[in-house]
Amino acid sequence: MSPDHPPGLDLDRLRGLLDRERPGLVTGPLSGRLIEGGRSNLTYAVTDRTAHWVVRRPPLGHVLATAHDMKREHRVISALHPTDVPVPRPVLLCEDDEVLGAPFYVMEFVEGTPYRTAEQLAPLGPERTRAAVLNLVDTLVGLHAVDPAEAGLADFGRPDGFLDRQLRRWAKQLDASRNRDLAGIDELHATLGRELPRSPAPTVVHGDYRLDNVLIGGENDEIRAILDWEMSTLGDPLTDLGLLAMYSSPLGMPDSPVSTTAQAPGHPGPAELIERYATRSGRDVSAVAWYTAFAWFKLAVILEGIHYRYTLGQTVGRGFDRIGDLVPVFIEHGLTTLQEG
Repeated sequence: MSPDHPPGLDLDRLRGLLDRERPGLVTGPLSGRLIEGGRSNLTYAVTDRTAHWVVRRPPLGHVLATAHDMKREHRVISALHPTDVPVPRPVLLCEDDEVLGAPFYVMEFVEGTPYRTAEQLAPLGPERTRAAVLNLVDTLVGLHAVDPAEAGLADFGRPDGFLDRQLRRWAKQLDASRNRDLAGIDELHATLGRELPRSPAPTVVHGDYRLDNVLIGGENDEIRAILDWEMSTLGDPLTDLGLLAMYSSPLGMPDSPVSTTAQAPGHPGPAELIERYATRSGRDVSAVAWYTAFAWFKLAVILEGIHYRYTLGQTVGRGFDRIGDLVPVFIEHGLTTLQEG
């Protein structure tokens, strides 16, 4: 297919659907392109040369619909759009597989930059970088301040036993990809299980909250939209904070295939981000070491799964041969975080 007609996006069928469901929305021929950087679901930018939209659908050849739940993503951004949480305006949800071969949804296109690496942040300079990352914390506080019931999300998840289920889920994922000894990972999992904290009142949880899952733009580098809601649910808000703290910690591995923005000049460290969240949210963050260690554990499991697929020849692209070397680093960070509190 041509670049304007990428695989998984039948523009003629999409145009027909939009004309039926949103008459007058599209005013010219559609063209589209795949937006690079998505880790699971496929994201396309679509335009009629006057307006721009985004189409989000599961990967080609997906098997488990529940792993790529378009209805769930569409529901959460629809619920949050009327609030102060910055999300794209939803346009429509299509659950008919006949249109694109899988359920999908359409939302507005938001101008902005997802900063994925320290190198991308560097041109902003230390002051703008610092302000952008602190704003990331403030936006998270805003998300966690939304009343799920008032937003129509009271049944969006099962917050009771949330942390225990999360720990068991990722342990299962680890067992599914075990093909080598990983020193310390069972100790890390066991310690997390023994020291399970008591969760605060549940909130909407993003599940993968970090700098490259938001769009930053405008003169003041404001956060214009939070993206990638596929892991969102109702649960313990401090899991989002722990993940953000983890991604704000330098890995200490030059040329790592998994990059963070932590070493960009001006980037605040985890302690400052945690303190700002505590001050602005009013939540007790005394157990934040557990949540950060859990984030290290979760990412270690994810990376081990990627490494396992690489050993089976099921991955294509650069950098996969080095993923396996990262897993012990994440395990060690997790153990150290728990030990140091």
